[in-house]
Amino acid sequence: MTETEMQAAPEPRRVTRLIRLKEVQYRVGLGRSTIYRWMAEGKFPKPVQLGGYAVAWAQEDIDAWICNREHG
Repeated sequence: MTETEMQAAPEPRRVTRLIRLKEVQYRVGLGRSTIYRWMAEGKFPKPVQLGGYAVAWAQEDIDAWICNREHG
């Protein structure tokens, strides 16, 4: 790869940790129904599909959402 190609290549997203619904609920103080309704309305981060019906959220997405709610 040339230096120009390396600069133009997008950096891969680094997910430090995936958290499941129970922890998301605890951290944001919302119930399951509210979380899923707000996701449908575009007001809450979407989860990552783990396989089958299992999903989890990127911890950094939830942290950013919490930060935006506190400061925005």
